Amino acid sequence: DDRAGIVGKPVEKNYIGALWHNRLLIFPFILRRFFPHRRGAALISASRDGDLLSDAIHRFNYNVVRGSSSKLGASGLLQLSEVLEKGGDVVITPDGPRGPAYEFGPGIIFLGQKTGAWVLPVNLEYSSCWRVKSWDRFIIPKPFSKIRVIIGEPQQIRSTSSDEEFEKERLRVQNVMMSLVERR
Repeated sequence: DDRAGIVGKPVEKNYIGALWHNRLLIFPFILRRFFPHRRGAALISASRDGDLLSDAIHRFNYNVVRGSSSKLGASGLLQLSEVLEKGGDVVITPDGPRGPAYEFGPGIIFLGQKTGAWVLPVNLEYSSCWRVKSWDRFIIPKPFSKIRVIIGEPQQIRSTSSDEEFEKERLRVQNVMMSLVERR
């Protein structure tokens, strides 16, 4: 740990940032505070709930791509591919917007395979927080709580030739993300 509360080190190349949905509340602040010169886009649900987060992310000078597994998914992935090709970063909540909690959807794996960008697992832990009664037990940090930003080892997404191999790769990266939650 360093004095800023960051565990791990950011990557130099552009990446696909992965953060669990229930920990995203203060992520726009984290982007501005610790990655002020990085540019890119976050995938935000094309729903009314997503409108609030979209506005917040825009205020922190980060772009937004609207889409999810249920709405505009293919269009969202295409736009994220373009951001990566232009040298930007992208941020995805692999279990959002509807869950199940802590379970990777296939989109992030597909995006990594298609673009060659590595997945950067990120976790946020709070010394004190409230949990909302929602599908993912959404976390709201209490005032003055300490925040740890845990950055995992970047993960290269392996190519796959069958549904079974794809599922193995999805579970491998999901387990890496879960190991960050378990590092509390």
